[in-house]
Amino acid sequence: MVSAKTALIAGASGLVGGHCLQLLLQSPRYNKVISIGRKTLPVEHPKLQQFTVDFDHLEKHRHSLIADDVYCCLGTTIKKAGSKENFRKVDYQYVVNLAKVTSGHFATQFLVVSALGADAGSSIFYNQVKGEMEQAVKALPFTAVHIFQPSLLLGDRQEFRLGEKAAEVFMKGFGFLFKGPLNKYRAIEARTVAKAMLEAAEQDGGGVLVHPSEQMQQYA
Repeated sequence: MVSAKTALIAGASGLVGGHCLQLLLQSPRYNKVISIGRKTLPVEHPKLQQFTVDFDHLEKHRHSLIADDVYCCLGTTIKKAGSKENFRKVDYQYVVNLAKVTSGHFATQFLVVSALGADAGSSIFYNQVKGEMEQAVKALPFTAVHIFQPSLLLGDRQEFRLGEKAAEVFMKGFGFLFKGPLNKYRAIEARTVAKAMLEAAEQDGGGVLVHPSEQMQQYA
């Protein structure tokens, strides 16, 4: 029996988001899945509604953003963004604005992909921005906030990233070395992260829960 819940996903064109969208469409938990992005995805499904939005003015689209569970898979790299300022816009401003708008419509759960090492006090810019985003989202009035902190993500990306590809090759060859205290640094499949997100939502719990990379590996 399909439930009457609605899921909203932002960033479904990305590595984790793509897998997450497919899992949401397959899940009997939801009778409607709303996907928002700058472009319409080449995906069709009876449950799926797609809206193109301007993330710089997300409030204008608030009537299209009504859902029970919100899955935020937004993210970029400094190289792709072109500057630290643009990176912060995507990984902090867009994420936090989405959380604010959807919490204003009484969404119950917010599930967001962050990163291993996220820390607002970090001297590493990437980790600092992720940590600041986490702090901002935690303060919003959701019943539950789930933060997922994956290590290096494995999967087929649309764009080629030399550094990440080299790291992926290394991890696949020597991943067995990452045991004990090093287990948290072991690379993780993007689909595994997506599965962990859906599993967390299905618990219908409360509070702020952080899901570290090694914990998510159980869904591989």
